[in-house]
Amino acid sequence: MSGLDAPGGGLRTAPPRGTHPLDNPAYAALNGPHARFAERRGRVVRYPLDVSPWLGLPDAPEADDWADLAALAGPGADVPLAGVRVGLPEGWEVTFDIAGVQLVDDGVAAAPDAEAVRLGAADVPEMLDLVRLTQPGPFLPRTVELGTYLGIRRGGALVAMAGERLRPPGWTEISAVCTDPAVRGEGLATRLVLAVADGIRARGETPFLHTAARNVGAIRLYESLGFRLRRTTRFYSARVPVGGVGGVGG
Repeated sequence: MSGLDAPGGGLRTAPPRGTHPLDNPAYAALNGPHARFAERRGRVVRYPLDVSPWLGLPDAPEADDWADLAALAGPGADVPLAGVRVGLPEGWEVTFDIAGVQLVDDGVAAAPDAEAVRLGAADVPEMLDLVRLTQPGPFLPRTVELGTYLGIRRGGALVAMAGERLRPPGWTEISAVCTDPAVRGEGLATRLVLAVADGIRARGETPFLHTAARNVGAIRLYESLGFRLRRTTRFYSARVPVGGVGGVGG
């Protein structure tokens, strides 16, 4: 039991929620700068499944919102609820749950990088190969459309990359930070994070990022670059009841 769902069914009281865009970043992004990607049903929004797995629920979802989510995802589907601090209705099952942290720019020494190149649709096969090798988190065939992705090549091969994912108003998330094990230790990921942050700052926005709480090495690195911890969070997913919610489903 993760503590996110209530034994015996029913909704648990959700913790107090703020109104800051980073408190519910996917929802804020899909109702803001990323609205062009939004697939909607009622108040529930999500990215196309080949762009990003993230979806957005209102801060205090009601029964109709859960029914809309179930209809949007389909019976038995796993839906990611990253950063959504709410209890689950009866019949929903947590399928994945890890602790995470959210860090924000607090004096990052952002700077362009002469070796970094802009990545686009033609680079996606190589980007997907690098993601499979390094496992930085979700990256799908159209994720590159979410923002600027930069890479470093050696001998023509893509060996490191980083880019932009969620864009709540005024903020942009740095994501997909990864380096081929063959060239780790050269500081390529650090250089790319600073270069992506420089582009975000140039738009008048503020960089932020997420990582697993257990990834203490990455947290220390990001803090050394000028990021600070804003809050703890959770990355979890839940399975839509096969029997449907509120009359929704099969």
